[in-house]
Amino acid sequence: MSDLLAQAAAPRRAAVTDTAVLSRLFTAAFLSDPLFDWIARRGPKRAQALERFFFQLLRLRAIPFGEVWMSEGAAAAWLPPGAEPNPEGLFEQMQLLLPFVRLCGLARLGRGPALAALIEKNHPASPHFYLTFFAVAPRLQGRGLGSALLAATLKRADERAMPAYLENSNPKNARLYERAGFVARRNIAPPGSPPLITMWRPAQGSSSESQ
Repeated sequence: MSDLLAQAAAPRRAAVTDTAVLSRLFTAAFLSDPLFDWIARRGPKRAQALERFFFQLLRLRAIPFGEVWMSEGAAAAWLPPGAEPNPEGLFEQMQLLLPFVRLCGLARLGRGPALAALIEKNHPASPHFYLTFFAVAPRLQGRGLGSALLAATLKRADERAMPAYLENSNPKNARLYERAGFVARRNIAPPGSPPLITMWRPAQGSSSESQ
């Protein structure tokens, strides 16, 4: 096993000091994502806006919960059971609002809230681990890093006999998630947008798949 695969199979927990590195990684991975391509503004400032969006999201929402895991060139941002998928406090919402507006631009500003509302509406009610974002650096894709990191981080859910959930915005990733035990459920994307497929992985050792 290469050093990169070994790191992905034994990732480390991200700290706030890793926010800048992770925001660049997620930006590189999602810059050509079909759904983000539909939401994000056009033009030369697109990558910068996307990086700022991920920076704030990771710093304020994901990293503080202690379930963001990283290796060289790959990262998985999870929320643990009981963590709200969206910010509830007004201060936190306002801190995320400006990066979101910059990401969408005025011409596409209505697309983001429509998508966010559907994500919230279809989110499972029962406790679960939620994979909010998953990334492998484009230059390192196809080497098994994604599979190794996903398997390693899913052990966190399995240790607690908890199911896992995600929304897949890129059809190319479907097989990766299916191999890890996720089952596609439905497309929740708004009309006119690329698909956003909800995927559910039952708790290992449990026959229950209910939400």
